[in-house]
Formats: sequence, structure tokens, C-alpha cells
Amino acid sequence: MDTRKNFSAEKLVSDSEYSSLNELSLSGWLDYHQRQVVFEQVSWMGIPTLKNVLDLWIYQELIVKIKPDWIVEMGSFQGGSTLYLAQILENIGSGRVLSIDIDHSQFKATHPRINKLTGSTQDAGIINQVFRQCSAGKVMIIHDADHTEAMVLADLHSYADLVSKDSYFIVEDGIVDLFAPGTLLGDVMGGPGPLPAIREFIKTDPRFIIDRQCERYQLTYNPNGYLKKIQ
Repeated sequence: MDTRKNFSAEKLVSDSEYSSLNELSLSGWLDYHQRQVVFEQVSWMGIPTLKNVLDLWIYQELIVKIKPDWIVEMGSFQGGSTLYLAQILENIGSGRVLSIDIDHSQFKATHPRINKLTGSTQDAGIINQVFRQCSAGKVMIIHDADHTEAMVLADLHSYADLVSKDSYFIVEDGIVDLFAPGTLLGDVMGGPGPLPAIREFIKTDPRFIIDRQCERYQLTYNPNGYLKKIQ
């Protein structure tokens, strides 16, 4: 089935085309979203936000429930998701976002609840600063940094202690490991990505479980990626 649809303001979509869309598989939708939507047509308050918006909906539910003092966002690009998180925290009246990125030169978000640290998530100085800045509060982590298996696993081990009980370490974009090489999503990494790292980490750290309830909308970029700390 051709997933390349042209949704223009002028085009009247027929019933048959809607029927065709209704028959689209989850993998077809994800391929379409990756090819035509996420890089060009997803934004928050005018800033590009390279996310699946159904995952963002889950994020706000978790934030309202947990009320974290800190959300550590690893990988921020232009800052659309950073601003989204900061404004949700503003709405509930507590918390800050700490954006860690190896390069903030394209970062556009400004908000009094946003702090920035520029450097690698595996730099010892960065790790020390994050723990020093955030460890006194309730912490939630969202990982959207280097997606290679080795780096994701290293970050999980390095920052797991920082996550508060009943809070989450969210690992994004494991979806790339569910697509075969030769497909758009399957060729993103050029090798193993977040999903095998998550599975290895879960085997070795019993403090965390995979919260599949956070995947209830099915169209997620984060399969097995909502890691809840239970002890």
C-alpha cells in the first residue's frame, strides 16, 4: 500500500481515500510518519519537535502524576520538546528541565524553567554536574541522545541511580530496531540501537520494569522504552 499521501489544504479527500487510510498498518503509518511528517511538520510553539505526538501525550500524563523536580532531557536538538516539557511543568507549578546536548548551537527554546548543559552524556564532568544539580529532588529522565546500543546502555547504567522511585527513565526511538534493514526506519542506526540496550539493562537492574501501559496507543516510537523504577 502506498503510504505517501499529499494532504493539501485544497484537496477534498474522498471516502475511498479515507477507507484506504483506515486500512493502513501500524508499520505503514510509522513509515509514512518518518518519511513525510516528523522532520518537517511536527513542532511545538513554532520549534521543530522530532517526536511521535502520541508519546508526548504520555509524557504529560506522567509529568502530572509524578510532579518531578527535574526532567533530565538527553538530546534536545532545537528544543521543541524541551519547551513542551517546561511549559507542562509551569502549568503544574513545579519542576525544571535540564537539557543535555553535545551541541546547543541550534537550540531555540527559551523558558525560565530550562537549564542547559553542553557536552556528552558520558563525559564524567557532565555526569557529576547532573547528579550534583538534580539528586536532591524527584527526577525523571528522557533519553534522546546517541541511539547506538553501546551508548544507550552506558547512559542507562550511568544515570539509573538518579531516577526516583515511581518515576521513569524513558528511552526513545527503540522503534528503529523493529524495522528490517533496507527500510527507512531500519536504516537509521546502521546497527543495533536502543531496544537491545533496554533489554540488556532490564536483565541486570531489577529496580526497573517496563511499563507497557504507556504504550497503550500502540503507535509509539519507544517500544519497551518506558522504564519505571519500582525500588
